[in-house]
Amino acid sequence: MRTPFSLLAERVTVSDRVIRWTAFATLVASVLIVVTGGAVRLTSSGLGCPTWPTCGGGDLAPTAAMGVHGIIEFSNRMLTDVICVLVGLSIITARCGKPWRRSVSRLGWAQFWIIMVDAVLGGITVLSHLNPFVVAVHFLVSPVLIMVALAMWQRTREGDGEPVRTVGKPVQHLSRLIIVVTALLIAAGTLATGTGPHSGDGTSVKRMPFNWEKVTQFHADFAMVTIGLSLAMIFVLLAVDAPAEPRRRSREFLVVLLSQALIGFVQFFTGLPELIVGFHMLGAALVWVSVLRLHLSLRIRPAEGELERPAGIESVADLAAV
Repeated sequence: MRTPFSLLAERVTVSDRVIRWTAFATLVASVLIVVTGGAVRLTSSGLGCPTWPTCGGGDLAPTAAMGVHGIIEFSNRMLTDVICVLVGLSIITARCGKPWRRSVSRLGWAQFWIIMVDAVLGGITVLSHLNPFVVAVHFLVSPVLIMVALAMWQRTREGDGEPVRTVGKPVQHLSRLIIVVTALLIAAGTLATGTGPHSGDGTSVKRMPFNWEKVTQFHADFAMVTIGLSLAMIFVLLAVDAPAEPRRRSREFLVVLLSQALIGFVQFFTGLPELIVGFHMLGAALVWVSVLRLHLSLRIRPAEGELERPAGIESVADLAAV
């Protein structure tokens, strides 16, 4: 079936380098929207545009009466449009690559639909007057978007051959466990946010019915478990003489995690100043990126046909022993 994309691909050829850069741009934008979304909440601009999809009444853009809060909220909405443009470019460039890699295009389209879902959730957030549970769900879509964007960028940097493990299965299982715990750590952070003082609006917005100090301690406990698992991964990779790439990624993950923990403790003992909370939200996105990059480093994907894997061979170590 011929589509506008296929017709364009017949006439235009895009280099692999351009495809990689557009994919990387979508990843950067998916991290930035976490920061701008946090800025909306931390500046009490969550209801700067009190309606959706318009900003107020019949106006698409904020009016002078909405002040700076309207500008901040509207700017965050516009960033969604910027991400859509970037994702659109990544889809087009992937389709115009020679040869066409369908797996890369599918990841681009997955990002597009995730953004659409998140935009609707953003509208529901406004219409629900910043219900903290809706706000939490709205935020938790962002790690999903980051994961898909990172997967697309990774696919542009590797071949289409069958994945080959560079470590044993137990190490990969440990990596999956770390990803799950990190995801729970981020989810616990949304509970602390939903219970804390930064409601997203200057008026009395409903908060989650939990004890803030206990929820914060719960979040900190997950952080300690995650740090412990990251240390275990470093020692395991050293013990099995893993390749340099996984060992480097494991150290990077620990550094990012410890930096995030430090910011968390500082914000707790300084009364949650907005700027530090903003850095903590950026740190959450970077922690998620680093743990996913660690997991992706535990296998290689050569060009199709470049590395044939005999029956019973599951890792690079096995290949070396043949």
